[in-house]
Amino acid sequence: MLNEFKKFAMRGNVIDLAVGVVIGGAFGKIVSSLVADIIMPMVAMLVGRVSVADLAFGEVRYGVFLQSIIDFLIIAFSIFMFIKFLSRFKKKEEAVKVEVKIDKQEELLTEIRDLLKAEKEFSRKNETS
Repeated sequence: MLNEFKKFAMRGNVIDLAVGVVIGGAFGKIVSSLVADIIMPMVAMLVGRVSVADLAFGEVRYGVFLQSIIDFLIIAFSIFMFIKFLSRFKKKEEAVKVEVKIDKQEELLTEIRDLLKAEKEFSRKNETS
């Protein structure tokens, strides 16, 4: 069981995923700081309050929720832009690939060749038996 786990953990996809999670966590902290320390104070100046996080209706602190929504929107937009950026390179890769298409006649000739080979091998096996 330990060897199976070791094989699983050392696969490329798992390591890539782990790196993505670590980088994503760090990116999330950066965006949270951006929102809490830069964007929300500017919004607070516009609204006329000291801190948006202090906005509340009774016991319900909707200012913190508002801040979390802005965090999410910035992170989602950043991921969208990053994927869009990467897809630009993927399209160029696909354009470089040249697909060789075999016409119908060549395809049929290949199938006939394979059938003849299989028949010849079958005949040899029956002769030796």
